[in-house]
Amino acid sequence: MAGVWFDELSVGQRFEHPIRRTVTETDNVLFTAMTHNPALLHLDEEYMKGTQFGQRIVNSAFTLGLMVGISVGDTTLGTAVANLGWDEVRFPKPLFHGDTIHVVSEVLELRDSKSRPDQGIVVFLHQAFNQHDELVASCKRSGLQRRRPQ
Repeated sequence: MAGVWFDELSVGQRFEHPIRRTVTETDNVLFTAMTHNPALLHLDEEYMKGTQFGQRIVNSAFTLGLMVGISVGDTTLGTAVANLGWDEVRFPKPLFHGDTIHVVSEVLELRDSKSRPDQGIVVFLHQAFNQHDELVASCKRSGLQRRRPQ
């Protein structure tokens, strides 16, 4: 088990996740097609040449999923009960094909579950940066996490 038990977490604890990921055109087109998102932003290179970006941008839902997914191995793998929600999801800069992201997570809040004494609620701040260390995505993620078994 790679994740961390609820009672091993502390507010302010940071995780600089070692997994880095270069996003490919295939990632973007496949995810966009699988989610039935026909936005020209993700699929039409010629259309995007006439925009401020000049090229297709990566689907933000893929960026969000990848950012959270990269965090799982170090934080919640084997210790999560449920994902409770994502708040304050932001994409301050676009992600492009060929960009490589790395992710940093921080524990913002910890509180006991009122109905489940063997679990607690954790709020993480996840941040994804491109290869230029520019913030491309962030969110707060709330989850129900197991305590270390007695």
